Amino acid sequence: MFRGLFITGTDTDVGKTTVAAALMHRYRGLKALKYWKPIQTGIELSDDTVTVEELGACSQNELHPAGTRLPRPVAPYLAAELTGIRIAISDLLLPGLNEPDSVRWVAEGAGGVLVPINESESMVDLMSAMGMPVLVVARSSLGTINHTLLTLESLRRCRLDLAGVVMVGDKNEANRKAIEDFGSVSVIAELPYLAELTPETLGRWATSEFDMQGQLARYFK
Repeated sequence: MFRGLFITGTDTDVGKTTVAAALMHRYRGLKALKYWKPIQTGIELSDDTVTVEELGACSQNELHPAGTRLPRPVAPYLAAELTGIRIAISDLLLPGLNEPDSVRWVAEGAGGVLVPINESESMVDLMSAMGMPVLVVARSSLGTINHTLLTLESLRRCRLDLAGVVMVGDKNEANRKAIEDFGSVSVIAELPYLAELTPETLGRWATSEFDMQGQLARYFK
């Protein structure tokens, strides 16, 4: 059984990895917290586990490096086809199932909720298999209302628990209110674009502005 949070986004490059690193800062110490990216494409260009290690100031014990790592920055199903393999959710879960029950996960998906993993399974199926509540990362800018509401609708259709939304970018009160009202969800925090994105600046934001009501703390106890 997996316990913790699954981090998804309304799109690729929306800020999921930065929010995951912020969670490591915010909730480090409650339990044995571990970051995990079960599947990563475009590994020759970037590695989100390394990014979280750096931005989250993580020790090796706070990282779960095992997973499917594929070249080419494309959707998982296509990266797998081009590599000559097939990804299955049952295989993705195996490394995490070997960890003790005391671990609390900060698991990050690839792309958005309906990104295909193979011919019949998508990212939302991985979330369902892991069974953790989902934290949605969304942009604050124009277009975010539609993208966020569609993401929330897909998650609810699959009967997944919603932990909330984190908005990334310049604050937009109208968009925040629309997402909360029409999406019936809490916006947990608004992460601005930091002039310098470093472990120190992200750590200060996480400890002073991220989830100040402690709405996410229960997932890491």
